[in-house]
Amino acid sequence: MSSIAFLGAGNIAQAIMGGLLGSGGLSGNEGHKLFAFDPVDACREAASDIGATISGSNREAIEQAEVVMLCVKPSVVPALVEAEAASLKDKLTISVAAGITTETILGQLGPDAAVVRCMPNTPALVKTGMTALFATSGVSDAQKQLAQGILSAVGETLWVRDESALDAVTAVSGSGPAYFFMMMEAMIAAAEAEGLDAETARQLVLQTALGASTMAHASDESPAQLRINVTSPGGTTQAALETFEALGLPDTVRKAVNAARIRSEELSQS
Repeated sequence: MSSIAFLGAGNIAQAIMGGLLGSGGLSGNEGHKLFAFDPVDACREAASDIGATISGSNREAIEQAEVVMLCVKPSVVPALVEAEAASLKDKLTISVAAGITTETILGQLGPDAAVVRCMPNTPALVKTGMTALFATSGVSDAQKQLAQGILSAVGETLWVRDESALDAVTAVSGSGPAYFFMMMEAMIAAAEAEGLDAETARQLVLQTALGASTMAHASDESPAQLRINVTSPGGTTQAALETFEALGLPDTVRKAVNAARIRSEELSQS
């Protein structure tokens, strides 16, 4: 049985708790014992409803667990780690705080501490997340497996060897859902402009987005080849894609992802 303390019980923490304990709450808790602390009443109540034991303080939660999930706001992490360093030193600490480097955490816990930094994204809330993880040298193979198992409860996971890669990860998958939401938003507006009612436009766009993603996941072919497969020469799809190309959509996407990566680097260094 794994005992896990969640410091901060907001949306991402609740998603992970729910994934670990199963959608039915306590029905899946045979392998995990969860503890949580959050200063916000609503967050504590939500964590309790999921199946976590609510602790009276961060320290109390830490002391009852072998793994500690840092799910507080990034600005809170440095002071929290400093205050609880003595309790955290012998734990596996997993941070989901964007922009907080492992160097910042190790500076308080010592260079040999077991720290995993990860970047989940918001689809974790519906168990379709994508999480990249980075482990410091103090993390054992068993602890890596444990960390991966925890984050796998809300979607897919992968490891990066270089922590700096998390800036690119943030730009692609961390911020990426918003890019697709913007595309959906634009397509819905375009559909309405072509005379479709709002609900019809919404249903067409959302199901098409889901279908395209599902096809890409299920296929051994690249997205580029899938695009070619559905593009008949001289047809409607080609007309639309040529317009995207002419207006510079691919280059715009490259520039947007680059801007997000640069901003992630800036936040990590501030």
